[in-house]
Amino acid sequence: MRILRSLASAAASPGPRAVAVGNFDGCHLGHRRILARLKDSAREKGLVSLLLTFSPHPENVLGRGRILMIQTLRRRLELVGASGIDQVLVMPFDSVFASLSPAGFIDRVLVAALKARVVFVGRNFRFGRGRQGTVKSLRDAGRRTGRFEVCVVTPVTRSGKTVSSSLIRRLLHAGKVREAGDLLGRPYELSGRVVRGRSLGRRLGFPTANIRTENEILPPGIFVSRALVGSKAHPGLTYIGRRPTFGAGTAAPSVETFLLGFGGSLYGREVTLQLLRRLRSDRKFPGTESLAAQIGRDVARARHFFRSHP
Repeated sequence: MRILRSLASAAASPGPRAVAVGNFDGCHLGHRRILARLKDSAREKGLVSLLLTFSPHPENVLGRGRILMIQTLRRRLELVGASGIDQVLVMPFDSVFASLSPAGFIDRVLVAALKARVVFVGRNFRFGRGRQGTVKSLRDAGRRTGRFEVCVVTPVTRSGKTVSSSLIRRLLHAGKVREAGDLLGRPYELSGRVVRGRSLGRRLGFPTANIRTENEILPPGIFVSRALVGSKAHPGLTYIGRRPTFGAGTAAPSVETFLLGFGGSLYGREVTLQLLRRLRSDRKFPGTESLAAQIGRDVARARHFFRSHP
């Protein structure tokens, strides 16, 4: 998959194209449906398939609130690439781009730069300055100019709820990683480098690897987890919290993982944690002995989980 970083580079790349537009944060089941439709349509029509996505998130530029991303941009691009599409344009979303009128977005971006012949969007797609553009106005423009057709992809639902990035964010903020994973189509992941910590876990009898991560959403709690290190997967237990038993709590949440049956060193290694189930919430214990006893019970529950889910 070729990654493009500007409209100029997209315009210089061969077309015409089938284009999907959206943030695609999380690359959840709904996104995967759109990407599959995009790839199939491009193959049938002899077009180049391209995803137009944005960084940073438009809401974080427009000042309507801080959106924490489900995944890093790097991971988003890895998952998009795994879908088999040809190109992705990561459009820098700034005030200049945000000021484009709906007509300007259609003319300058979709038609002139991307050479779009088919455009795939979700049913609630909005575009252009002030989110004035709608699916209807996009479809009308395509019919009026005869340059492109618009395909609206129906959303994916689970248990009567529409799969969306905003719903997944709410679940993750509540620590509901199993429910979020069902909508993502895979476990929620945190990635980062193992760094030296205060060795608190080691003093309790459960040496942990401290992960410095760029992920913005850190679900609170204690989780059954799987650590991916290189080509190997290790079962374990992951803590995400502020260590209230050891004082007033840290300013930022700590991410620590204890690998079951692992005796080596991970310092400096890149690790991806898959959060599988939440065991309990974080809380302050009367002392380190009661905390260690609870961790022992958490480890026993994690071992039982992996025996039940080989």
